[in-house]
Amino acid sequence: MEAQAIEKLKQMLNVPISKVEEQGEELVVYVPKEQIARAIGAGGSVIRSVELILQRKITIKEST
Repeated sequence: MEAQAIEKLKQMLNVPISKVEEQGEELVVYVPKEQIARAIGAGGSVIRSVELILQRKITIKEST
């Protein structure tokens, strides 16, 4: 994934991102444990809007 796209993703999710992995059409985004709820948003609203903008499925996982 391009650095510019990762910066855009960080800005949209508004959380620190440890790493991003591409798995086919899906993006796996690793964020700190205490920031997972913020990245997902109320009822999944934040993650859903990011998926619509990027036109890709996004999975949020805890960074280690």
